[in-house]
Amino acid sequence: MKDMLTLYGDKVNGVLSGWDRIRFRGTIRWLASAKGLGSYLGNHGLLLKDFGDWANALTLKIRQACALQAEKLGIPIKYEKRSGVDKNEWAHQIARERGVDTGDICMFSVLETCIAPLIKGNRATQKLELYMGTRKCVFIYHYWNDPVLGFGHTRLQTWLPFSATICINGRHWLERQLLQEEIDYMKDGNCFPYIANMARAQQLLDEQLQVNWPKLLNGLVARHCPVLHSLFGRTPLDYYWSADETEWASDILFRSTTDLDRLIPSLVRFGLVSAQSPVVLRFLGRKVSGATIRGRLPDEITSDVKHRYEGVRLKHWVNKNSLKAYNKAGNSFRLEATINNTRDFKVFRHPDDDKRRPASWQKMRKGVSDLHRRAQVSQACNQRYAEHLAAAFSSETLQPCAADISSRIRQNGRTYRALNPWAVDDFKMLQFVSRGENQINGFRNRDLRQCLYPASATETSLVEVRKASGRVTRKIQILRAHGLVRKVSRTTRYVLTPKGQKIITAILAASAADIQRLMEKTA
Repeated sequence: MKDMLTLYGDKVNGVLSGWDRIRFRGTIRWLASAKGLGSYLGNHGLLLKDFGDWANALTLKIRQACALQAEKLGIPIKYEKRSGVDKNEWAHQIARERGVDTGDICMFSVLETCIAPLIKGNRATQKLELYMGTRKCVFIYHYWNDPVLGFGHTRLQTWLPFSATICINGRHWLERQLLQEEIDYMKDGNCFPYIANMARAQQLLDEQLQVNWPKLLNGLVARHCPVLHSLFGRTPLDYYWSADETEWASDILFRSTTDLDRLIPSLVRFGLVSAQSPVVLRFLGRKVSGATIRGRLPDEITSDVKHRYEGVRLKHWVNKNSLKAYNKAGNSFRLEATINNTRDFKVFRHPDDDKRRPASWQKMRKGVSDLHRRAQVSQACNQRYAEHLAAAFSSETLQPCAADISSRIRQNGRTYRALNPWAVDDFKMLQFVSRGENQINGFRNRDLRQCLYPASATETSLVEVRKASGRVTRKIQILRAHGLVRKVSRTTRYVLTPKGQKIITAILAASAADIQRLMEKTA
């Protein structure tokens, strides 16, 4: 967030980066596969024809245990046939009605679709077979306002394989940490418009990364249904915990809501105009060379803008992962990286966690053992996004911004022509050098040549290629003379200067605005 803080340090109270929402999934691996469950049934002499009665008995035991636990905790258990009901809001309502600030709130019993072991007959072999398929079963939700974690819930599938889901929020967790240390704050939903000690708040968010996740999550399941650990006698029911979805948020807290409201329109316009597909991929850690995407192309890259009651949200999706930027709680500008598909990222570790094998870059897993690396990747995504969007934040009007480049300039005994932002060739050149991947990686003569003279990419005549390259060299010299780009030391690459970012951002924003809106601004 360095660029944003450099531009608006006097208007910003600070930055908070850490977990927002995390959805964990617990799987008992030997129960979650037909092969593993089949081995258990065979070893214990359980016939497939008796599977239904056996599984129903286990489900009944779990549902009764959850009901007894609810009674022991002194909380209501509500039954709901509709799976689409907003259970979070329902739980908040019950907490308000019961006056629960800390502790257990309620349980919900809801009929929902699940993946579960089923029995079917095979006509060819005239035998019963065990397979994994979809069916409906009862899920028990346990909502709590934990003294350490804050508001969250545990969700337990009461039919085999007894999968569990736990949702927590790092911002609710931070609230409990602030209360414990007696640090003053204001909280709006899952956002903090004000914290008295921002430095300490960031330290507390960093401490969340050091938690022993299996111990914490297993403890929450045990509190939900204590009978689970002894359901199969001496056969252990160990959960393998993975993070199905994580949200990592970076909140830039402005001192004034007015300052942020003034910046949001230019931010959204710039984000949509400049965030072409390669740019979005670069934000999310993919390697991009010029406008060329390396590796397997994603199925879909999407960007959109939505106007919500809280403000405006700009969002980009790539392979079920996303980046968002939006204003929240009045004075908070939030950048948020959501990771669902971890295989798009890598982690440096021993293959198969075998320390006898040398460590190398491996595909990131959803397991909690890679969660710390996931936090690093998410923060890097937000950082790249912030650096790109910082170019949109300029309070100057267009005329003084563009005045310098609209006149000839003499430098080192040579005269360089003025740039005309509204001429087709010059506008195309300015648009290219402002792309996000060029601001991060820089661009080469070849990259700009392919943009301005695409025919040269397939030209077989070396003379014609050299002519096109020479024309691009002169254009780069003009950009350098006007101070819009600079050469990266010991490379053949060029990147935008802060002056170039400011001027080109203003030009792109003006080009994207309709005349009526421009007239309204000057009225």
